[in-house]
Amino acid sequence: MVTSTSTKEINVSYYLHHKKPLWNAIAFLYILTSYVGGIALLLLPNGFLNALGVLLLTHSMVLSAYLTHEFMHGTIFTDMKWNAVGGSIMLWLNGGCYGRFRDLAQEHIAHHINRVDFSAFNLPTFMNNLPSPICKIVLALEWLYFPAISFIVQWRGIAAPFWQPQRKNERLRVTLILLVRGVLFTVLGLVSLKALGLYFLSFIGMILVLRLLDAFQHTYEVFPVGTPLPKLDHAYEHANTFTTLISERYWWLNLLLLNFGYHNAHHEIMKCPWHSLHELDREFAKKQNIHTLNLPQLLRNYHRFRVDRIFLGQGQAADERGNLQLDTFYGAVGVSMLVKF
Repeated sequence: MVTSTSTKEINVSYYLHHKKPLWNAIAFLYILTSYVGGIALLLLPNGFLNALGVLLLTHSMVLSAYLTHEFMHGTIFTDMKWNAVGGSIMLWLNGGCYGRFRDLAQEHIAHHINRVDFSAFNLPTFMNNLPSPICKIVLALEWLYFPAISFIVQWRGIAAPFWQPQRKNERLRVTLILLVRGVLFTVLGLVSLKALGLYFLSFIGMILVLRLLDAFQHTYEVFPVGTPLPKLDHAYEHANTFTTLISERYWWLNLLLLNFGYHNAHHEIMKCPWHSLHELDREFAKKQNIHTLNLPQLLRNYHRFRVDRIFLGQGQAADERGNLQLDTFYGAVGVSMLVKF
């Protein structure tokens, strides 16, 4: 692990080895019980309990994505084999299971090492090449907060083994997963069509929450997978990384999203466990300027640029003096760590 100048003044060993297995166990069990309990509530005839089920199920899937992220960085178990097992279970809950855990983890770690973002295609070009009526439908759905582009990217990733020769060895696995998940959703629909619809609503809710935080955490350059990459330094990394918090004052509220918003701290020591990130953020902020966006700012910019960012890209997040400028910070589109490109 490369140690930056600012990190040399931080007790890195503490953040690498200070484990809280009980916190991890609580998070893991909460996700599983909330997922099962949320589905159970969707099956009941009571509307209030159905709404509670949607919230519970959405939260469990959101946390499953962020715990997948922890497993990718190997912060839960010391043996990466068990991190892969835990991560694979979480991927089944959040729908990212079509890509192998090890492949998704490798792509995500490459994002840290190379300090770039990866994309399967150029989004503005893709949108402009769509037939006009389809393009207008996609834009209308995005305006209505339906994450159409995220579904396009996900299904493109699912279908990739069937048209990319280099991934043909994944075809049987993807086919079996589609069949198993298809059967499970069919059974749920046969038991209760309402529950199936509410499950889909919860899934959309998960995507929206993940997109909200992911949109404003980086202004990295975006490259297609496999292209030559520039060499970028630590200064570039933190100048283009942003901390996105539910609350700056009440740090414990960020536990609702497993502290995923402490993104500068995470990039400084990427193997720091989720439960210690608020401590690392507090220490790191004393040594380096961190741009922090709070929840109202995130919601405002996500709403304001929900269509513009599709064609304008991430925008300019800081002025020449390094001051945050929200009026030109459009944000990114999509959630990359759950889709193999």
